[in-house]
Amino acid sequence: MLVGLSTRAIAESARKRGYNIITLDYFGDRDQKELVENYSLMRDFYLAFSAENLLSVSHGLNFDAVVYNTNLENHAEVVGRLAEGHILLGNTPQTLRQVRHWPTLQTFCRKERIPFPSTLFNGDRQLKEEGRWLLKPAKSGGGYGITLWSGEALSKENFLQEYIDGQHCSAAFVADGTRCVLIGVTEQLIGQEELGRRGFAWCGNILPLALAPQETDSVIDAVEDIATKLTRRFGLCGANGFDFVLTRSPQGQGIPYLIEVNPRYTASMELMEQAYHLNIFDLHIRAFRGELPYFSLREQLHQPYFYGKGIVYARRKATMPETAGWKKKGRKDIPFTGEQVKARHPICTVFAQGKSRDECWHCLLEEVDALRQEIIERRYKDDKRQMKEVAELSL
Repeated sequence: MLVGLSTRAIAESARKRGYNIITLDYFGDRDQKELVENYSLMRDFYLAFSAENLLSVSHGLNFDAVVYNTNLENHAEVVGRLAEGHILLGNTPQTLRQVRHWPTLQTFCRKERIPFPSTLFNGDRQLKEEGRWLLKPAKSGGGYGITLWSGEALSKENFLQEYIDGQHCSAAFVADGTRCVLIGVTEQLIGQEELGRRGFAWCGNILPLALAPQETDSVIDAVEDIATKLTRRFGLCGANGFDFVLTRSPQGQGIPYLIEVNPRYTASMELMEQAYHLNIFDLHIRAFRGELPYFSLREQLHQPYFYGKGIVYARRKATMPETAGWKKKGRKDIPFTGEQVKARHPICTVFAQGKSRDECWHCLLEEVDALRQEIIERRYKDDKRQMKEVAELSL
């Protein structure tokens, strides 16, 4: 069983290699239900998303092993209960409690000399208003709930983290508990108004991270060093990722600041499947047998294409047009025809390629514009039909 907020991408990876799976997530989108046996909190059980609701529904399903993704890394106790009577193919609850514990992560980074933003918690005496600080939820994910701090008091549910000015990035690696292999580094699309979000909300990724030739080796070395140290300290297994902000020294050297560890399959990994012809689910499973891939990210960085993934959010409440043909247009996480999508909620995922980072981004925006135009045309036709019905009634 694959379980989490959205399981479509990892389900596609698993099916490509012939794994026998069922999925349990919140969305249960059209293309996933056409692909696998899917159970959706929203569609099938009329439940809100929560780790506890996923756990409750899972009790009625038949499966031998469990793989989790977003955002169950924040709920170690639920992961432990999901694993009862099943094989857990993911980082253990004990590992989650450590790597997702912010004071522990900060202490680890200081000891290992990994750049990490100053982080303050409820009860810290160092609280002061100098500089820029982010107010972040302790159980964070996808950038949701993150705001600039305006001086409010802290609670156990949030903390402060120094704002690091730089480029938002992410890294992905496969680990066996002691060793790891870096499989991708991406630019994160954060708060992109073109995609319908602002602030610090995650909206997608572009692969690979565009780097100047003279800094590529040093940045990749630093990212690999972080992945290796995380793996050895926390015993990470399977597919994992972490977010970082890339800053530049006065001499122009790239410096990655570790921001957050994601000890599970991450959303950027399907771009690595597409670009590097990897099967991430298979790599994830094999890692628990102690098998790591022979893979050189440096060799892949010489290929001429950039790959983009964007989550398109509704700017206002919208009714979906006919979506049966969306899959052929390369769209994924597809809603059903006639479905109502609330403002600021995701509509679907679009993809693009380009020979440069900017070309990839512009092609991604063309896909977004085409999607929004289809929805506008549907709304226009609905408005015309309603006007006609009102006119006929008045007669």
